[in-house]
Formats: sequence, structure tokens, C-alpha cells
Amino acid sequence: MFSKFTSILQHAVEALAPSLPLQEDFVYHWKAITHYYIETSDDKAPVTDTNIPSHLEQMLDILVQEENERESGETGPCMEYLLHHKILETLYTLGKADCPPGMKQQVLVFYTKLLGRIRQPLLPHINVHRPVQKLIRLCGEVLATPTENEEIQFLCIVCAKLKQDPYLVNFFLENKLKSLASKGTPDGTSEDLLKGQGALSTDTGQSSQPEELSGATGMEQTELENEPSHPMDSLSTSLNNLHVTSLPEATVVRPNQDYNLVNSLLNLTRSPDGRIAVKACEGLMLLVSLPEPAAAKCLTQSTCLCELLTDRLASLYRALPQSVDPLDIETVEAINWGLDSYSHKEDASAFPGKRALISFLSWFDYCDQLIKEAQKTAAVALAKAVHERFFIGVMEPQLMQTSEIGILTSTALLHRIVRQVTSDVLLQEMVFFILGEQRGPETLAEISRHPLRHRLIEHCDHISDEISIMTLRMFEHLLQKPNEHILYNLVLRNLEERNYTEYKPLCPEDKDVVENGLIAGAVFLCLVPDEAKSSYHVEGTGYDTYLRDAHRQFRDYCAICVRWEWPGSPKALDKCNLEAAFFEGHFLKVLFDRMGRILDQPYDVNLQVTSVLSRLSLFPHPHIHEYLLDPYVNLASGCRSLFSVIVRVVGDLMVRIQRIQDFTPKLLLVRKRLLGLEPEGPIVDHITLLEGVIVLEEFCKELAAIAFVKYHASSAP
Repeated sequence: MFSKFTSILQHAVEALAPSLPLQEDFVYHWKAITHYYIETSDDKAPVTDTNIPSHLEQMLDILVQEENERESGETGPCMEYLLHHKILETLYTLGKADCPPGMKQQVLVFYTKLLGRIRQPLLPHINVHRPVQKLIRLCGEVLATPTENEEIQFLCIVCAKLKQDPYLVNFFLENKLKSLASKGTPDGTSEDLLKGQGALSTDTGQSSQPEELSGATGMEQTELENEPSHPMDSLSTSLNNLHVTSLPEATVVRPNQDYNLVNSLLNLTRSPDGRIAVKACEGLMLLVSLPEPAAAKCLTQSTCLCELLTDRLASLYRALPQSVDPLDIETVEAINWGLDSYSHKEDASAFPGKRALISFLSWFDYCDQLIKEAQKTAAVALAKAVHERFFIGVMEPQLMQTSEIGILTSTALLHRIVRQVTSDVLLQEMVFFILGEQRGPETLAEISRHPLRHRLIEHCDHISDEISIMTLRMFEHLLQKPNEHILYNLVLRNLEERNYTEYKPLCPEDKDVVENGLIAGAVFLCLVPDEAKSSYHVEGTGYDTYLRDAHRQFRDYCAICVRWEWPGSPKALDKCNLEAAFFEGHFLKVLFDRMGRILDQPYDVNLQVTSVLSRLSLFPHPHIHEYLLDPYVNLASGCRSLFSVIVRVVGDLMVRIQRIQDFTPKLLLVRKRLLGLEPEGPIVDHITLLEGVIVLEEFCKELAAIAFVKYHASSAP
């Protein structure tokens, strides 16, 4: 009570006193703070019961006023005083000791406001960046500490300053051993103070560097040397006598202390307070984007960043239920890492494991965005860590298991993150994880060379229709990603030599037909016999819709592929190795096998198989166009193409139609039921075959539209 009365009285005196020149005023407030430590005998009273917060705020106001009154970039006498007398060093020491209680909070606020409100660059000054670096080390040491909010505000303002001037990050990459060996005892530090540093090093359990207390007395010796001699008239002695309470540390393994700004932010990402954790994540996002190579190297080699990202991904993935409905995984709302707030009670569409799923997808989104923003070498290192420590270490065993429920859940999760990834660097690592890095032609004997690729492609033809559909959907979304290796690894590497063709000179009649170009589309339209067609009986199922879709999709694919510098025409046959044995590759083999069974497979499976094949047909590569869409390609002996597979299916259909009574009316009824134009009724005989015929007709129309659009695109000027 008495101290508060003293404070009020002092403010009244200050208000009545004539205004002092800024520097005198500044020195007055600083001396008032230092005298508190010299004169006080009660270091247990909280700092809020003293005048220290008021004096610090006044000092800040003076520094801001001084800057506003001077030319831009010019350092005034108050700022010179702060720098020359190492005030920030002293404040750091007081904050570290947290004496009086709450002082650490006041120091953090002072540093934050100083860096935030002063426009001139302060961090290049050694008497600023050195104490700032030391204060950074105090942040995040203890989780859920009362100063967490001030710690994160301070760290974020430092990050913001580094974003403005990235070269400054070099001041925050420190090598402790080198600094100790080269610097020795810092200037202006009394030997007595160094001898007494033990009490000040107990808060972290680490031995303090001599430089950690450097400058803590440089100012006091200068400004107090004219004061009357008295045992307590030395601030350095007072600082030595401060007793610091040892606090439990956050349990963090630090391989190196070289980049403390990152380490402190990493600690705070584990804060129980979600807002603090998000701010720490934002700070890391800013640091990884700095263009300085030395910072990127230090970030990935000398901090726990890679480990923290991947370990948290792994633990969140493992926290998911063993079985999650694939539809829930697919439809859970769009994930944004900074907005991972979810209340199960408020959610009408909650399902078991939703909270865990959102947490996992949110953290994956953060990793993806972090890598997307990161400096190039840092991005590569981070993505490789995700590949090795999470994709291979955690996801692969789940995808390779034999439990059908486990396969379905893990494939649905893989499908979701394939859809979600936006970083090119992380996508590249994900592609290598799924498909491997091989680019040479496949052989039947070596299709299991990359076990995961082999297993996933096999799952496209799994005994479980659900697993087949989910895996096919994953591949369909993978094919839409802007990465050249995906299509090359799955398809193009086997078509390079065009050894699916048999060289035969064209006769003039064939030449005319092929040059017309429109013939390919017409052939696909005519492929299905009239008695097996039902779309012309139903409105809105015409060819025009496919043309519009094909035009839009082909344009999108061309935009993706333009960077890959594909040839405009097929490789000349005289330069191709036509003698080499042709194998379409594991992926197309499975797709063609399934396409060949279209009349005997469930409707949903057929839709997914034809959807993947139509995606492949859209790619603007001449070999893909020839192999999948050219009905007149001269196939080498024993080879098949998409057209030849469909021709075989149609031949089988012609035979089977003859055995089914009232085939066309039944076909029309099934089509109307699929479109919801007819109510469900008695089960129709041969329903699987009839649904297969409908998918076949629609697929042929789709291929015809794609061939037509591609022809016009190639002939346009």
C-alpha cells in the first residue's frame, strides 16, 4: 500500500516539475530503476508494486519521441545512451533473475515495444542483438509459464524484423564454443560479476557463457563511479546477490543451440494454449522463408525442426482410430492449420475419431505450407524428413498390411493427403514414396521392384471393391497433380520406343483417313452396336456434354504439362527400337484387365476404371494419344491398346446380347433407374451386364469427345 502511495506521489511531482531535456529525463528514469536494486531490501514484492513498469514505459515514450523529432535514421542522445551503457544487457539479467517477481514479463514487454515502435534498425547494434539473442534463450524454456504470451510476442517481433532485413538473421546463428574461445572476457565486465555468475545460471541447468552477463555492469560502473562509496552502491554487487529459483524445463532435446530463435519457437508450438502455439507456428513459417542459405542450413541441421514436424505428424497419425469410414475422411471439411478449433458437442456431423482426424490433417497442412514457403534448401530437407520419418516410417507399414479394414482406412488417408498437398517439393517426395524414382521401361519380371507401388497398383484389382475404388481414386487424383514424374513413371516410360507398333507403310487410302483426324472420334462413337445403345432414348445424356467437359479438361491438362516440354509429334519410327519386347507397364496392365471385365464388374468399379482411363487419354503427349486413342495404330504381335481391349469387350457383348430376351427395353429401364427417372422396382435379370453396357457406351462417347477436342487443338493455328 505504501509503495503505491509513493508511486502516486512521484507521478504528481513529475507532473508539476518543469520538463527536463529528453536525455536528462531518460537518464533519470533509468537511474530510478537501478537505484531500486541498490536500495531495496525486499526483493519478494511483485514488480507491479514498484515504479519500475512506469519508468520503463516512460523510457520507451522518450525514445519514440526522440526519434520522431529527428531526421530519419539519425540516432539521438537517448538511444546512444541506451546502446553505450548496455541498458538492454542489464535488463536481460534482471529479467532472467525475475527480480522483483514479474520482472521477466516487464523486460519482454520493453524489448518487444522497443523493437516494434522504433523505426531505425536496432538489431545490427551488438548491444541490441546480443541481449536480444540471450533473451530469446529464456523463451519457451518452461511450458505454460505466466510469461508465455509476452514471450511469443517478443519472438514474433524479432521474426518480423528479420523478415524486413533477412541478412540480420546471421546475428542469430551462434556457435557457442567459437564465441567463448574468440571473445574471452567481454569489455566492461567486472571480474567480481563473472565470479558470481553461478547464481544466475541455475534457471536453465546450463552453464552460462561469460558473455551472457557481459555489459550487465558496463553502464553502472560508468554512471555510478561518482556516487558515494557504499557497500550497496554497486548494481553489479546487487545483481550478483540475486537468487534465481530453478524452474522445471520443457522436456526438449536440442541437438545444438546454434539457432535459439527456432528452438524457442519450437518449444512454444507445444504450448497448451492454442493461440500461443499458432503464433509460434507463424513465427517458424516466417523464419523458414528467409533467403539466407546459412540460416536454412542451420535450421535443418542444428535444430529440432525436422524432427518436431515429422514426430508430431507420426503421433497424430497413430492417434487415429484403426478404422475410419472412407467417406468421413474424404468429406471432413477443408482443413486450415491455423484454425484447428473443433468442438465435438457443437458438431451435428461428428463421427468417432473426427477430432483426431482434423488434428492430423491440420498438422499435415501446416507441414505442407511450411515447406511451400521455405527457402529452397530448407524445403528439400524438410520434405525429405517427412518422406523418411513419416511416409516410410509410419504410413508405409499401414498401406502394406493385409487387413482389409486397415488397407481401406490407410488408402483413404493417403488419398486425402494426395488431394491436399500443394507444395511442389513435398509433392515430389510423396510421388517418390508412392511410385519410386525409376524411369526406365518396366518389365513383367521387375514390377515389384518398388514394393509399395506394386502393392497399390495390385489394390486397383483387389477382391474388395471398396479397396479397388479407393485406390483407383487415389491414382486418379495423383494424375491431376502438377508433377511430370507421375505420368512418366506410370505410363510414358513404357511408350518411349513406340514398340507397341509394327512398322507398316501407309497406303494412300489409310493416309487420307488418318489425316482427316475426325475418324478416331467417329470410330469410338460407332464401336457400341445400336441394340446396345440407350442414351438417345433419354434426354440430357448426349455427346455435347462430353465435348464441353473434354474441352475444359484438355485445356487444364495442357496448362499443367506445358512446362514439361513434351514433343508435338511421336518419335520417328526409324529412331525407335521396335525390336524390344513391349510391356504396357503394371498400371496400364491392371487398368486394361479391369476394362476387359467391364460387363462382369459392379457399376461403381466400372465408373472408376473408365474415369482413370479417360484422365490418361486427356494428356497431350503424342505417344499417349496414339496408344490410347488411335484406332488405326498397327499393333505389334501380342500387344494390346485401349481400343483393342474395347473391341474385344464389344465382340463378347454381341454374343451375349443374343442370349438375353428383351435386351433393349431392359437396358433402357436400367438406365432410367440409374438416372433416377424411374423408381426402383423388381431386380432386372443380368443387371451387372446391363449396367456395364451403359458404362461402356458412355465411355466410348467420352473417348470420342476427347479425340475430337485433341484433333481440333492440334490443327488450330
